[in-house]
Amino acid sequence: MDGNDGMSEVTVPGSVADSDALRTLHRVFGYDAFRGEQEAIIEHVIAGGDSVVLMPTGGGKSLCYQIPALVRPGTGVVVSPLIALMQDQVDALRALGVRAGFINSTQDFDERRVMEAEFLAGELDVLYLAPERLRLESTLDLLSRAKISVFAIDEAHCVAQWGHDFRPDYLALSLLGERWPDVPRIALTATATHATHREITERLGMPDAKHFVASFDRPNIQYRIVPKAEPKKQLLSFLKEEHAGDAGIVYCLSRNSVEKTAEFLCKNGIEAVPYHAGLDGRTRAAHQSRFLREEGLVVCATIAFGMGIDKPDVRFVAHLDLPKSVEGYYQETGRAGRDGLPSTAWMAYGLQDVVQQRKLIQGGEGDEAFRRRAASHLDSMLALCETAQCRRGQLLTYFGQDADGQSCGNCDTCLTPPETWDGTVAAQKVLSTVVRLKRERGQKFGAGQIIDILLGKKTAKVIQFDHDQLSVFGIGEELAEAEWRGVVRQLLAQGLIAVEGEYGTLVLTEGSGSVLGREREVRLRKEPKRAAAARASKGERKAKAAAAVAELPQEAVPVFEALRAWRGAQAKELGLPAYVIFHDATLREIASLRPSSLAELGGVSGLGEKKLATYGEGVLGVLAELGDGVPAQSAESPEEEWPEPPEDF
Repeated sequence: MDGNDGMSEVTVPGSVADSDALRTLHRVFGYDAFRGEQEAIIEHVIAGGDSVVLMPTGGGKSLCYQIPALVRPGTGVVVSPLIALMQDQVDALRALGVRAGFINSTQDFDERRVMEAEFLAGELDVLYLAPERLRLESTLDLLSRAKISVFAIDEAHCVAQWGHDFRPDYLALSLLGERWPDVPRIALTATATHATHREITERLGMPDAKHFVASFDRPNIQYRIVPKAEPKKQLLSFLKEEHAGDAGIVYCLSRNSVEKTAEFLCKNGIEAVPYHAGLDGRTRAAHQSRFLREEGLVVCATIAFGMGIDKPDVRFVAHLDLPKSVEGYYQETGRAGRDGLPSTAWMAYGLQDVVQQRKLIQGGEGDEAFRRRAASHLDSMLALCETAQCRRGQLLTYFGQDADGQSCGNCDTCLTPPETWDGTVAAQKVLSTVVRLKRERGQKFGAGQIIDILLGKKTAKVIQFDHDQLSVFGIGEELAEAEWRGVVRQLLAQGLIAVEGEYGTLVLTEGSGSVLGREREVRLRKEPKRAAAARASKGERKAKAAAAVAELPQEAVPVFEALRAWRGAQAKELGLPAYVIFHDATLREIASLRPSSLAELGGVSGLGEKKLATYGEGVLGVLAELGDGVPAQSAESPEEEWPEPPEDF
């Protein structure tokens, strides 16, 4: 669960100091105060109001429906598309003493009947359902026979038809308000533009809902985009130099690329597993389970993986292919650093990515309006990749948040500002080559042939078509091949050239004429030397981590490691992820305070009544065994020379 991760504390006017919500927060979850807008959202829902909540991954969305479900009479019904994760979500709640269950297609008849009986008997606080189950009259009949406290619609952006994760079953969820008008609804998502926000509200039939929008900024994530050369080798260097032993996700566009990347990493000493829709369900479940329960595992995946993953210690998210939209990119990179610790969003991006995405849009299903919207999404993604300004600022602006024009100091364009140059003449040379091929030969070619002509390369293909006889042959020797690829890529991004047809040939656009006619200047981004920037960012990351961990006294470090070893053994025995038992922040506080009784231990943040009763004696036993001695290095200790800094919650 995301708990309170990442939210900055805000005093909410008119909040009740000793409310049912606050008492539940302390009793069940072990925290003394809400963060950000959590309290305002929760009190509004408890009072019976509908809410639409936009909050970043790790921002504490789950508490916004879990606490109302516990405070209001009845069972909270959570509509979630994450069937593969429902068991983990239920296990995490049960570890807190919350009576939770789920009904989905993974259960057999008897398991489903038991869960239905518990629901009807009022023995569940929270029930998870997949959206497709609400299309069944039997499910609606079941819900009508029991008291419902709240409807929570998680991953609400799935209702947006123009969004990046559209699920048709979400379109039917407006019936919840129609059939249960007195039950409050809360729709939650981690990413939505203003347009998607409006669509969520309209399609779910929530015109009177109160809207809560938290900051989209994730300051602990460093955003970096590098020119694509040999992407798998670039990825390997990134992992070995900056994230050795760390858990992370590598996103690829195709299943084949996923398989080959996982195999490549394994051959080079990095434990990695593939995850995509082409694998059988058992393999996918096994790989997902390993990722949640093991430390330091890398998952290579298509976008089929990651939504709803609550693992707090994902230290990096890497992209080897260009995402289709800024929304998708933000959602995927947001799976890094849920615990608030320094993390990296790294992407290798090149000309072929642009060509491939344009071709996919042109050749894909959907009407002209759909293709225009997809092209618009891609244009925004390209603008983020090609910007010479702060990437974080551009991301925040895209989601309608004022970035104040300030440098964030934690993205590649801020750490090593790129130069820009007047690329008008270079652009004219590319466009002139396209024109001459069309006019003189009636031909269209892709970027590779255009660049070979400009560089004066007498390749077999150039000679075959007599392209060495063109007047533009060899007029581009002032730039290297990689630089010309950057020019073409940026012209595509600026709409001054376009991709056409199955073979990705280049054609002119309406804007091309103004460049050829010397009416428009073309400014291009010059890629800086990245080696120094990578070293600087790595040093900065380690410095931030060291500063964050400084609050743990040196004498408490061996106690913390012993507690982590104990937690690891408990997690293995129970078949749970270690973070479900205790987050590192809780263990750090225990290590610092060294409580000697259950009463003292109960004052530790993140330790509710259920966890105190379940694990309290075990924790005190570890502390008692230590005495004044120093334990051996724990097996759960990270491999890097610097320990993990603390989590916010």
